[in-house]
Amino acid sequence: MIRTRTDGDVRVVTLDRPEARNALRPADLTALREAFEAPADGDAPPVTYLRGAGDAFCAGADLDAVAALDDPEAFARRGQRAVAAVEESPSVVVCGIDGPARGGGVELALAADVRVATPRATLGEPGVSLGLFGAWGGTVRLPRVMGEGEALDFALSGRVLDAEAALRTGLVSRVVDDPRSVADDIAAGEADALAAIKRRIRDRREGEAQERAEAAAFAELHDAHAEDIARRRDR
Repeated sequence: MIRTRTDGDVRVVTLDRPEARNALRPADLTALREAFEAPADGDAPPVTYLRGAGDAFCAGADLDAVAALDDPEAFARRGQRAVAAVEESPSVVVCGIDGPARGGGVELALAADVRVATPRATLGEPGVSLGLFGAWGGTVRLPRVMGEGEALDFALSGRVLDAEAALRTGLVSRVVDDPRSVADDIAAGEADALAAIKRRIRDRREGEAQERAEAAAFAELHDAHAEDIARRRDR
């Protein structure tokens, strides 16, 4: 169900269950986590592009699997670990949302570093209609991305946002015809700078600790690229 391939400086991870709109079962969550965990040798591509096969990004949790759960808390924790692996990947993760993203599909997208929608994309958190809510980190990441007021409105109402509404609320950062092109553009940057920017912006520590880490990372990159900087200055 989870396919991976490397295409130059971009690794492509595909949710490949189009007949079920790429809905995720427990085994799929494990495979997704494994796809995003850092390789043992630390040799990760600078950019990973996450997409769904067919005409949907991801319908979220497979409802047949949800209905059959005997340990729903364990299922939620499994989903949290899978989504956290996306967020913590050493690669910059670009999520291309083409078609519907629902529930866990939205939560998966929230863990990406860059979310790009096509004009066909729609996003919704329908869990409330089932007496549930997004428990793969959705209540944590959604207010960070949209702000608390928009997040509450989105999750409590169960309403569906089209691509332009998702752009206005900050749920996606761009609407383009070809989201993969954004991954390719980002991959053209220096790999060590991409990784450093991700680490610094993702740093959840407070104030001074963040700033010290930022300064140290800047110094490390400056030393690594000193010759390039000098050449550009001379030109």
